[in-house]
Amino acid sequence: MGSNLPISPVPSIPEIRLHTAGPASGLWRLAGRREADPAPYWAYPWAGGAVLARHLLDRPEIVVGRRVLDLGAGSGLVAIAAAKAGAAAVTAVDIDANAIAAIGLNAAINGVDIVARAADIIEDPPPETDLLVVGDLFYDPALALRVMAFLRRCQASGIEVLIGDPERAHLPQGELSRIATHIVADFGGGTGGAAPAGVFALFGNG
Repeated sequence: MGSNLPISPVPSIPEIRLHTAGPASGLWRLAGRREADPAPYWAYPWAGGAVLARHLLDRPEIVVGRRVLDLGAGSGLVAIAAAKAGAAAVTAVDIDANAIAAIGLNAAINGVDIVARAADIIEDPPPETDLLVVGDLFYDPALALRVMAFLRRCQASGIEVLIGDPERAHLPQGELSRIATHIVADFGGGTGGAAPAGVFALFGNG
């Protein structure tokens, strides 16, 4: 898979390079798609992940020496940023086994160690981690409710939670406090253009 995936720096995050979906990338074949179909979500950096990655790299004290879990990790961008910023251990979780394969490739080209596993953990007990980072999981109303319930359980167990999102419709902003805003690339919107995105904490966090 890696031989056909161009490697390029992430816009607004030059410290990190990712395999990205170009016309000859082979990602469509990996995902069982025809080339005319949209590339899979984990082939691009999305705004929520990009803003979290930028935030962690700018403020490494958030992760230094801590265990970090990236939920819905996609390309692994946020997990890679956490590892580069000095996290003691980083786990990336995604429900798509192809995303896990992409995370492995992306971790390797950035010289970081990440434990990547394919799982749906949002009905499970809180994981063994210090910081939970969640980018771009508020695109669907039913999923947003499940994710928030999980994040609340994690927070109650003593886990710090950070959310990255370009303020999509299903982000429950009334339950969140904004920590930072950055202008980042958002390929997930289909435009590839830059967009403002926020880093949020749950009320009562920290």
